[in-house]
Amino acid sequence: MSKQFKEKFNIVITVGDEKGIGPEIILKALSLKELHLKSKIIVVGSKKKLIAEYKLLKSIGTKRLKNPEELEIEDITNSNFSKEMDNSGNASFYYLQHAIEMVQSLPKATLVTGPICKKSWAESGHHYPGQTEFLAESCNAKDVGMLFTAKSPITGWRFNTLLATTHIPLKEVPKHLNKNLIFSKLDQLSNFAKKFKNNPHLKIAGLNPHAGENGLLGLEETAWMKETLEQWSDLNPNIKIEGPMSPDSCWISSAKAWQKEISEKNDGILAMYHDQGLIPVKVIASNYSVNTTLGLPFVRTSPDHGTGFDIAGMGIAQCQSMIEAIKTAREFSLEL
Repeated sequence: MSKQFKEKFNIVITVGDEKGIGPEIILKALSLKELHLKSKIIVVGSKKKLIAEYKLLKSIGTKRLKNPEELEIEDITNSNFSKEMDNSGNASFYYLQHAIEMVQSLPKATLVTGPICKKSWAESGHHYPGQTEFLAESCNAKDVGMLFTAKSPITGWRFNTLLATTHIPLKEVPKHLNKNLIFSKLDQLSNFAKKFKNNPHLKIAGLNPHAGENGLLGLEETAWMKETLEQWSDLNPNIKIEGPMSPDSCWISSAKAWQKEISEKNDGILAMYHDQGLIPVKVIASNYSVNTTLGLPFVRTSPDHGTGFDIAGMGIAQCQSMIEAIKTAREFSLEL
């Protein structure tokens, strides 16, 4: 690692799974000069493979690409990990591991992660549900949160959705939800929201359709969720909360606020499970949504999409979410 990195604010970016669109969206995003202002960007991956990707994309007419020769690349194919990186799953795991060590060793650094393939990790012997869980273990972080955030290019409003549960099967969700978890997640979401507003307004989605319809469609809301939210609200009188709300209407005001300045705005929504939160986020914010991990000792962001194996190497992958991930990483590191 060059000594010059220690003198500036650093953004460390992992390429993710190199068989996917990670290398492409990074080279596209980093072609924007504004992303390089006031910071040093370090890409963790294989320089040889990034150059090969660049040449491939150029050969098929892809425009606005950053030449890897002009980037600062932490080429760990020449490191102690090289013998173990016999496939893209292994490589993406060790890229992340090395990037975490880099960020922890630098006084001013943030992490942006490219998309990985969870199946490839598992087949390579790395049994983690996702990058978030590995980050938590590596940083000894006991309570992390998966937050999806996006700033509207129309109104400038920041749209935030935190997940109560993350990468678990749907049938396991009710077993994981309880009072302590909801308290913890509301603390995380409110602490995040208070960085931008003194008295935030939060919404909480119910677990069942129509938030259980008074017990007709599920008992969780009446059995413990309503009481839990009332207790948390009593402990946090300066924060307005609504819920448990019917999930099919919980994000309607967010869709309006994304488009219009005068619309009602909330400062954060707590979803009970992964797809409950991610479906409206991706529909409303489109390519502007960013995944960020709360509870780590440093800021970590990531694009809100996967590896895109089916379109890799075709030059058609959108890079907006990677651009937003880099912008958000810098913004949060400087402001939060």
